Amino acid sequence: MANRSGFMGGFYVVSEWITRFTLGNLQWALFNLPVGLLLLSLLYIESNEMIAYLLVPLACIAPFVFFPATTALFAKAREWVRKEEEGLIEYSYLKHYKDNYVKSMFGGIIFVVLWGVLAADVYYFSSRNTFLMNAFLVMGILLFVFTINFFNVLVHYDIKLRASFKQAFLMTIGSPLLFLTIVISSGIVLYISLYIFPLLIPLFTGSLVAFLAFSAFYRLHLKVASKT
Repeated sequence: MANRSGFMGGFYVVSEWITRFTLGNLQWALFNLPVGLLLLSLLYIESNEMIAYLLVPLACIAPFVFFPATTALFAKAREWVRKEEEGLIEYSYLKHYKDNYVKSMFGGIIFVVLWGVLAADVYYFSSRNTFLMNAFLVMGILLFVFTINFFNVLVHYDIKLRASFKQAFLMTIGSPLLFLTIVISSGIVLYISLYIFPLLIPLFTGSLVAFLAFSAFYRLHLKVASKT
């Protein structure tokens, strides 16, 4: 067993976590390659009509690509938080991907519909009613946390898809502390990644968001479990 005391021990622990986050994020980015290419294409589009043409295929492939890949990343985050990781970590991501593919795909279809309706409402009211547009933006934050909690519930509980949605929704509206923790931690990571240090996106962003979100979720789970 490696000596983890002193400076070298601290260096070993830091390098180990960097390796975990980087490898997990690179695997997630690789499995999300089609989604990533479509998102990059959006940066070079000048007309709203062309954006719509790209959003349609993006919405079509997201349930089959983004949601299974992100579920596998959250399953890795669960291992990190619970300190379960053993063996060759480069193979376990693929195992999580396969094990959760069907449930995450069907869940992804539902979430794509929800996000699509919300995006359409924001776009429609953006030039017609500022109050309603802002209201829908607030709902977007709620839907973001709901989506994150769905990933947390899906990888932690062995329950049916419908029960996963119900549990994720109850945790989203029933725990203000969890809600704020996910919003603030994810917001900070995404802001730094998008506006300050974009290199984080392929290396750490997804892994950090998943790890911080599941850490908060797991603390709530342990707190509830201790009272029952």
